[in-house]
Amino acid sequence: MRERSGILFVTDLAYPARGRRYCDEDIFLTSRLREEFDLALCHPRDAAALMDGFDAVVVRNSGPVLHYREQFDAFRRRAAERGTRVYNPLTGRGDMAGKDYLLELTTTGHPVIPTVERPADLHLLPPAERYVAKPKAGADSIGLSVLDPAGLARLCWDGLLVQPLVDFRYEVSFYFVDDAFQYALYAPDPARRWELAPYSPTGPDLDFARRFIDWNTLEHGIQRVDACRTATGELLLVELEDLNPYLSLDVLPPPQRDAFVAATAASLHRFLRTAPGRGGSGRGVPGE
Repeated sequence: MRERSGILFVTDLAYPARGRRYCDEDIFLTSRLREEFDLALCHPRDAAALMDGFDAVVVRNSGPVLHYREQFDAFRRRAAERGTRVYNPLTGRGDMAGKDYLLELTTTGHPVIPTVERPADLHLLPPAERYVAKPKAGADSIGLSVLDPAGLARLCWDGLLVQPLVDFRYEVSFYFVDDAFQYALYAPDPARRWELAPYSPTGPDLDFARRFIDWNTLEHGIQRVDACRTATGELLLVELEDLNPYLSLDVLPPPQRDAFVAATAASLHRFLRTAPGRGGSGRGVPGE
């Protein structure tokens, strides 16, 4: 009988997300992944101390990193020093590394909400009646503010990004495991953005989303491409979540939810077989 790999599943079951219960999602997901892996849960503050006993660490609904920045940085350093397999790999170029990537995508002409980081570049943004200022290290709308031009003139820009407030029809998210599209969800009412419904993407919609998956170059992991549909019909990137994207699995019909779990388990098996690194359990990884 083939020995099972050990997974340390990092999650904050007590995180008070607005309009969502992160804990329910991770309780469900771990209940299913236990069918194929030996699995233990831990809080993100404890991950660095515990990870050597496992073949890989899976970071899931661990809450905004800004709430435990020191511990997360220590976890990253220790994982790099020990060669620990971390899923998603900590080489992501999206929100995992902060929101500076929005500046790069703006400069390189990608379909993203235009973003600047200094007053001297405001002329690069389209004219707007209101603007959004958001922290580069923000998450869950923490620290986000909406300003008129007068408020923008008084803004302290340190650590902030500024975008025009976009008039959009709805927000839509595309969910991927590795580079394979799984499902899409959208918020039909912009005023109730946490109330999601299944969305059937068109071919151009998927081309849009895959553009950012390809740009990020992560070979393994779960990613969520968040976008908005503007009043003129185009899609613009809002963010690329590549560290711990909430999956809204409760919105999916059971067959689609089962398919996502199967895709995630298969991805983890591939990751354990092929990703460079070491596990701390001493048991080895099937296929190595």
